[in-house]
Amino acid sequence: MIDPQSRGRRRRPRGSPLDHAPDAVRYARQNAGLTQEELAASLGLTRQRICDIERGRRNAPPELLEAMAARLDCPLVVLQAKPPADERPHRPHRAQN
Repeated sequence: MIDPQSRGRRRRPRGSPLDHAPDAVRYARQNAGLTQEELAASLGLTRQRICDIERGRRNAPPELLEAMAARLDCPLVVLQAKPPADERPHRPHRAQN
């Protein structure tokens, strides 16, 4: 069996968090009026890789997210994964006068 580490690719451990929000990538692509194939071609990727990113099967590393945000003309933060609610910083609720 070939060790994936030996080919220079790092595999994300199964179940580890993604760097992107899959639904946000799909939404931004559709909002830009692009097909998976068109987005893939403009980024030098395969359509299958875009499909896997949108379904959460493959990770989109930060450098790819930056390129996708530029191509989709949307802020990078839209595509980035959001931390789970229990890991977000707590903001005290302000009392209204």
